[in-house]
Amino acid sequence: MAQSFHSKPGLRICLFYFIRWKYFELNLLIISYLFKFIIGFVKNKKIDLITSILEAFEKPMRWIFVIIGIQLALPYLPFELLTAERESQIIRSAFIILAGWGLYNLADSTALFFSTFSKNFDVQVDRIVIPFVEKFIRIIVVVLSASIIGEEWGFNVNGFVAGLGLGGLAFALAAKDTVSNLFGGVVIITEKPFTIGDWIKTPSVEGVVEDITFRSTKVRTFAQALVTVPNATLSNEPIVNWAKMGKRQISFHLGLNYNTPKEKLETSVERIKQMLMEDEDIHKETIIVNFETFNESSLDVLLYFFSNTTAYADYLEVKEKINFKIMDILQEEGVDFAFPTRALVVQQSEDIIKQDTNILERSRG
Repeated sequence: MAQSFHSKPGLRICLFYFIRWKYFELNLLIISYLFKFIIGFVKNKKIDLITSILEAFEKPMRWIFVIIGIQLALPYLPFELLTAERESQIIRSAFIILAGWGLYNLADSTALFFSTFSKNFDVQVDRIVIPFVEKFIRIIVVVLSASIIGEEWGFNVNGFVAGLGLGGLAFALAAKDTVSNLFGGVVIITEKPFTIGDWIKTPSVEGVVEDITFRSTKVRTFAQALVTVPNATLSNEPIVNWAKMGKRQISFHLGLNYNTPKEKLETSVERIKQMLMEDEDIHKETIIVNFETFNESSLDVLLYFFSNTTAYADYLEVKEKINFKIMDILQEEGVDFAFPTRALVVQQSEDIIKQDTNILERSRG
């Protein structure tokens, strides 16, 4: 009976495809229905960490059943496609690749892991670290997977690593810019001059930080252009981090008309200072309102104070509100704003005036 079965290659091929098809159906049933049902159930329970793990390994799980189906169906082929040893190497390598694939996908959930860690242990993790950790985990996963597969196929991984050490000097010389950018990224992480979402200004760029990688930092300018700055350049430049402001400065001169009486000028200055002291959007620590100087065409009053908000749009609204209040005070006091003026005085001698008068009379006669 066994000899009769082995002598019928057509029947063996049919069995090969039958087993393969059954595992395809099993794959469809478990992954497309059962696995998605589990993910949906976990999402409804709002267990984000487990959801991320399941989603990361969803596609690798599909291929696990495909590989198992092929492995079980191979003996039914009418010819020997692979030796037992080679088949075992391929299957083990495939499982290593799938495990690495799942862990590589799971690196996307680094932010979620840090968030959970922070909540459970009350530890604050800066968002600037997350992209670096995510990319570092992916590099480690790829290197480990490649080395394990290399060992599986008989490659001398230790010798390869030793060869990398011998060629390290040449590599460092050839890629010194890349190494500089890498160390620049390390400096940015350790010193934390800014983080993702901060508004920064440097001699190279001004805008909002969107992403930080091992090589460069991406900054979105206010014109909505995306500028990529090498970390080596950014770490060696002075960086102004506007997002770290606790309050925001408002400073300007108020030019008043030279015809303004001294009493009205004093009253206006006092009322403006009192208005700033009472406004809830103005920081109370430093408020300066003083008649500072006699300008060419105006009496200049210096205003120097800070808004509580640092957000640019809110800052402009506070500044506008204060300007309108200043206008109301000056209107109530009958004080006018000055504008650049010049008085031209022409002096003439009496002889010239008499001569002009005689000419005018003759023209009338």
